[in-house]
Amino acid sequence: MKTAMAVTALAVVGLAGCSSLGFGNRSDLVVDPTYCRHTTVPIYFEEGQAGLSGPARTLIRDGAAALRGCAIDRVQLVGLASATGDAQANLRLSQRRAETVARALAEAGLRAPDVELEAEGEAGARAAGISDPVRRRVEVIIEARPAG
Repeated sequence: MKTAMAVTALAVVGLAGCSSLGFGNRSDLVVDPTYCRHTTVPIYFEEGQAGLSGPARTLIRDGAAALRGCAIDRVQLVGLASATGDAQANLRLSQRRAETVARALAEAGLRAPDVELEAEGEAGARAAGISDPVRRRVEVIIEARPAG
């Protein structure tokens, strides 16, 4: 019992001492996260589709809004497709997906010097003929920093 009381007393004294170290206010310790940094975000698509879903549109809109105070150095969009179907069709589909995301980012007000588009089609898919949902996406790679 005496040990528990001693530990409690030390904890109270220790916490009280925090204010004497210059951390008297929580805001001195907590820093708001910044979106102005290198970020990669996947935008997923339905099989065989290049149109954005409702959640994808929301993600793009909210992401563009979060980046408004940032200096954007680079935006790269990498379109991917699953390995089902014809390889050339998959390459075209991945290109259309990247173009769709580029348009949506511009419509959402993302200010970027230029947007690099890449289409990889089914390149890198684990096995031919597998429709892996993870492959049906555009990787949005943004290099940003705080403005000023």
